[in-house]
Amino acid sequence: MPIEILMPALSPTMTEGNLARWLKKEGDEVHSGDVLAEIETDKATMEVEAVDDGRMGKILVPEGAQGIKVNQAIALLLGEGEDASSLIEAPKAAPAPPVPPPPREREEGRGEGPGPAPPSPAPHRNGARIFASPLARRMAAQANLDLSALRGSGPQGRIVKADIDAALGGGTKPSPAAPTPAPAIARATVDLTGDAPSTLKPHSSMRRTIARRLTESKQTVPHFYLTVDCRIDEMLRAMKALPEELRISINDFVIKAAALALRQVPAANASWSEEGTILWERADIAVAVALEDGLITPIVRGADQKGIAQISAEVKDLASRARAGKLKLEEFQGGTFSISNLGMFGVREFAAVINPPQGCILAVGAGEPRPVVENGQLTVATVMTCTISCDHRVVDGAVGARFMQAFKRLIEQPALMLL
Repeated sequence: MPIEILMPALSPTMTEGNLARWLKKEGDEVHSGDVLAEIETDKATMEVEAVDDGRMGKILVPEGAQGIKVNQAIALLLGEGEDASSLIEAPKAAPAPPVPPPPREREEGRGEGPGPAPPSPAPHRNGARIFASPLARRMAAQANLDLSALRGSGPQGRIVKADIDAALGGGTKPSPAAPTPAPAIARATVDLTGDAPSTLKPHSSMRRTIARRLTESKQTVPHFYLTVDCRIDEMLRAMKALPEELRISINDFVIKAAALALRQVPAANASWSEEGTILWERADIAVAVALEDGLITPIVRGADQKGIAQISAEVKDLASRARAGKLKLEEFQGGTFSISNLGMFGVREFAAVINPPQGCILAVGAGEPRPVVENGQLTVATVMTCTISCDHRVVDGAVGARFMQAFKRLIEQPALMLL
């Protein structure tokens, strides 16, 4: 009996995903550990590995398909001694429900290759179906280009990126895109604002997940907030004294200081569970990274045990791969404490929403010159405002205050981080 390859749950929040690309085709030999396909989740694009040996018998879900439910069969694997006749009685996967394409596309060149998939349908025009890749559709929409005027060069006449590039380079005149009718609920929302012009941007899987988790956080987690002002002149002087090739940032110091403060105040490194308070023995710092349509929190594990230069290198690598959608599951799932830094945008102060099951998140503002009183005299110092959001079920006010006291001391005396 053929073995069903199922749509995997690649994260605790995943209920469906998109099949970006098949790396095996029908008839290919498959060995345990081989990468079969690339799956787009609500967080990133991830690889799916085979757990059995065999031969790819039938692909049930084509690459480019979207909205595939977890545990839905996506392919059939023939075992030893089985041939194509075994597929006759094999179950067929239910067709995946159509959903709007996500606004963040795959890296160019990784979803356009040949394969067993039929072309993806673009919207109907004048009663005729137009086939185009998701990337080609997005490029056409951005350029206001009419797909019905193009001839596709991809498999089965599919319009691909090269066709859009050729059309734009060749001077094909774009035609106005047909307006997309808004759903009734969106129409009602728009009507409340009067005659203001608007467009409807469909939610991506990531945006839906962010909305659901943050709503749950504010509805179920009793937040409280503590704010301190940190003078960072000593830190800035230390940064200038470092070799230029190290390129250490303020955020790197913040990560290290937060990790060491958690070690000094371990009661703040906690999570709520119905059975009891979980006290984490390692400071795994999740760092918020902005993406095109949301954010992701790659993790610096054991940051309290790492030097600032190592933390800096890890953060750069994680952020780069996060924006390319190439993080592994274990690189962004988990974490015991989060940091969100908006200082680079000039934000002076803000309060972040806790990412359950973590007990705290630290919001970091911009460092800026401010008047301060020192020894009874008014002077100017570079000050950075930081606010911690705490889950009051596991972190009491005094615990949060001790953490912020330890954090402030480390930030203002960066030499202590080297001990």
